[in-house]
Amino acid sequence: MNSVSPHASMGTRTPPAEHRSGLIHGTDPAHKRGLRTVAAIEFSKGILAIGVAVLLFVLRNKDVWDVALSILNFFHIDPDTHHFAQKFLDVADQVTEGEIFTLALLALAYSSIRFLEAYGLWKTRVWAEWLAIFSGLIYLPFEVRALVHRSTAFRWGAVVVNLALVGYVAYVRISEIYLSRRHRPPPQADTEGSEEVQPVREWRRSS
Repeated sequence: MNSVSPHASMGTRTPPAEHRSGLIHGTDPAHKRGLRTVAAIEFSKGILAIGVAVLLFVLRNKDVWDVALSILNFFHIDPDTHHFAQKFLDVADQVTEGEIFTLALLALAYSSIRFLEAYGLWKTRVWAEWLAIFSGLIYLPFEVRALVHRSTAFRWGAVVVNLALVGYVAYVRISEIYLSRRHRPPPQADTEGSEEVQPVREWRRSS
């Protein structure tokens, strides 16, 4: 006795869930390792931002100029002979308690975004890939503007690293979109009596 597929008996063909959503819930192992590397970098940024926020909260109750001078003395930097050191003291002398508090809150918000992005990329979530792309592009104009204002090795490094991370995640996202469309089954004009056929997938995203 021949068995009949339940989908065929209904005269319709139901594609797998991953194709109904237009996504392939899988990722190339190499892409997964790459995304987790990006996640580790973003997590490190979040930790650094937390440290900055804590430092700013501590500075609220201190004389910022005295703290800045102590830092310069610790590194044996003479403000009279280093222009950047004098600028550093000038900024410290002008900053207010309210500005310090605002900067601390911004640092906490920044760390929250980095932690959220790191979690999503580690789990290879699609929304985290889009978040990484858009958040990186938002910061890019400010980084380029700072670089045009004054070119330094640190600013060049920040721009290059940001472009590399955004470019890689964008490459992964575009690759997954291309493969999801490539493996999507073609539309059937008349599927009555047809047997369910599973599409061939080259790779799958691990859950």
